Amino acid sequence: MKAIITVVGQDQVGIVARVANELAKLNVNIVDMSQTLMDHNFTMMLSGEWDDQQLSFADAKTAMERLETASGLTIRIQRQAVFDAIQKL
Repeated sequence: MKAIITVVGQDQVGIVARVANELAKLNVNIVDMSQTLMDHNFTMMLSGEWDDQQLSFADAKTAMERLETASGLTIRIQRQAVFDAIQKL
């Protein structure tokens, strides 16, 4: 499975570490990542992939939702195929 994950929110210490640690627990490999900080607003977009026999998309989404709640950030996860299709519109 390949997915795009976006993270947006007020800058705070450890955002990248928290997201990366959660993905590592899920055995999700971060393939590419871009981040920026603008006037104390943090944004990150990353591409991740994993074996969908070991982790369902629904379980990955649930984990990101828990992290979103715990961190006060906005975290969205979308299947790569859906993201690509939307970008072509």
